[in-house]
Amino acid sequence: MSKLPNWLIAELRSDHAGETGAVMIYRGILALCRDPAVRDFATRHMATEQGHLRLLEEVLEPGQRSRLLPLWRVAGWLTGAIPALFGPRAVYATIDAVESFVDHHYQQQIERLDAENILPELRAMLRHCQEEEIHHRDEARDLHGGLVPALLRGWGRLVGLGSEAAVAAARRV
Repeated sequence: MSKLPNWLIAELRSDHAGETGAVMIYRGILALCRDPAVRDFATRHMATEQGHLRLLEEVLEPGQRSRLLPLWRVAGWLTGAIPALFGPRAVYATIDAVESFVDHHYQQQIERLDAENILPELRAMLRHCQEEEIHHRDEARDLHGGLVPALLRGWGRLVGLGSEAAVAAARRV
């Protein structure tokens, strides 16, 4: 792939960190959850996230990746493990919140690539990842039933804010 603009390297670094965290979210869920349906959901979606991570590793050189990956792994694991303690609805609401953020994050990158009319292959890869993340969000939303209690809505907002902070940090470090 041709030399990437600095803004895009920063975005891809945040994507790589996010996909690393996503794999760990599912590992956290699997570590603590015994519900067979949730375990199936987590196993399937973790495989997809591992695929996204591999795609990003093909584009982003090791020296361009976030130096905070150990932090993203721990944060991701906790983001999966904590709701797993509270049951399926909490897990699904968490995935809904995470994937809602990821959808928006990928969309911003796609729009900038479109505006600059560059790197159509990379744009297609990001769009593919985005579509799969939307599928994860929609499946989780269907499974939690749409009515989320106030405590879970608060948790979802915290997850969204944490995701924003992680993206801001990963863009830089």
